[in-house]
Amino acid sequence: MKHEPWLISVIKAGIIVNVVMVLFAYLTWLERKAMGRMQRRYGPNRAGPFGLLQPIADLVKLVRKEAFAPSSAIGIPYIMAPVISMFTALAAFSVIPFGPGWTVNGWHINGAVAVLPIGLLLIFALGSMGVYGFIIGGWSSESKFSILGTMRTCAQLVSYEVSLALSVLGVVILGRSLNLVDIVHRQGEFLPFAAPQFVGMVIFFLAGLAETSRAPFDLPEADTELVAGYHTEYSGMRWGLFQTSEYINLITLSGLMVTLFFSGWHGPWNLGPLWFFLKLLALLFVFIWIRTTVPRLRYDQLMKFGWKILLPAATINAVVTALFVVAF
Repeated sequence: MKHEPWLISVIKAGIIVNVVMVLFAYLTWLERKAMGRMQRRYGPNRAGPFGLLQPIADLVKLVRKEAFAPSSAIGIPYIMAPVISMFTALAAFSVIPFGPGWTVNGWHINGAVAVLPIGLLLIFALGSMGVYGFIIGGWSSESKFSILGTMRTCAQLVSYEVSLALSVLGVVILGRSLNLVDIVHRQGEFLPFAAPQFVGMVIFFLAGLAETSRAPFDLPEADTELVAGYHTEYSGMRWGLFQTSEYINLITLSGLMVTLFFSGWHGPWNLGPLWFFLKLLALLFVFIWIRTTVPRLRYDQLMKFGWKILLPAATINAVVTALFVVAF
């Protein structure tokens, strides 16, 4: 693999961070418009044409809103919790490859912010670290409601992270690498891993819904039961950082699914990053669609589904794939 100058890496990182933030902002607009249409009501339609300025209005409101804190809150952890969640969410996207790499005027540009031989492990490691932001936020708030939400969040994310990790073992075995770029190249030579790893893809998708706290697995923030969960005592941009990290985790998960199961940037007519972006938007729309149509599970159903159905299925899928590869 060719070496990329550090200055290009810095510039590319700045561009990608801004692209992801803009995508997050307008994902909230798309979600509200799509849910409005599916539920036969209007989405945002006041701020700008077709409501396109609604994300900007929401940002201004959050920035100007008073950021109160409980008098008994533990200062530094309380402030750092949303920062940790936001940092890990953005950092995880840095290893998602969106193109094969290019050479411009003799300068090599990789198709990812960072190309690492263990990129897949890094994503899971950062995802595990992101959980600490939610845990610290609820604990440091010194609120019983927040602590209850934190306990549920921790139990759910840790439970489904096991199934999520096991679901990609089949892809790693077939791709023969933990490098995401190598896995995409392998699919370009062979076929999308969504075909031979259909069971793993379904498990990854369902576990990913739970990992990103999306409906019907949005128990960490079930307002009818918990007020708001781990971020009950947050407001203003501190709450906004938690919300942003959740949406960016959703974007990262969708990008990882495109990379592992849908051939990444590969597609007809050699459109490169455009194919990656279109596949990413399609997956994000499916997440929105499910939120609109599927009712929330009870907490006991959530845990039973994770430990008694997804985990055994992911384990069997990994073992069968390993046996098939060894045999043939």
